[in-house]
Amino acid sequence: MQSLAQEVRAISFKEFEVMTQRNNDTTYIFNFWATWCGECVKELPNIEQINNTYLDKKVKVIFISLDFKKDLETRLKTFVANHHLKSEVYLLDDIDYNSWIDKVNKDWDGSIPATLIVNNSKNIRLFYRKEFTFAELEKIILPIIK
Repeated sequence: MQSLAQEVRAISFKEFEVMTQRNNDTTYIFNFWATWCGECVKELPNIEQINNTYLDKKVKVIFISLDFKKDLETRLKTFVANHHLKSEVYLLDDIDYNSWIDKVNKDWDGSIPATLIVNNSKNIRLFYRKEFTFAELEKIILPIIK
C-alpha cells in the first residue's frame, strides 16, 4: 500500500539501513532530499514518475527527507500532501551525519539531492549526487529491471 502524507514518520539510520538490505529482487530508489533544497524539490516529480510509470515492475521509490524532526508535522507532512507524493516518505532522524553518511556511500559529502539505487539480488548499489531528469533515471534503472 502506498503511503499517504499523514503516514510520513521519522526513522533512525539503522531502520534506513535495514531497508537497503532487503534480500529480494526489487530495485529500490532511495532519494535523499529536503523541503528547503531547491534542486531536490525540482527533481521530486521526476523520481515520483518512475514509481508511477513502473508500478507493474519491481521498482520502489522511497524518499528520505533530511529535514529537521521539529518540522515533520508542520512542514514535511504538509509538503508531501501539497505535492501529492504517493511514494513512501520518511524523515531520517539522525543528526550525527558524520556517523552515517559514509555508510551510504564512502564518497558522499552529504550534499543533496542524492540518490541510492539498490537491488540486492543483483548485487547492485549505485550512488549519485545529482539532480535527475526522468529520462536520466530511467536510463539507469531500465537495464536493472529487465
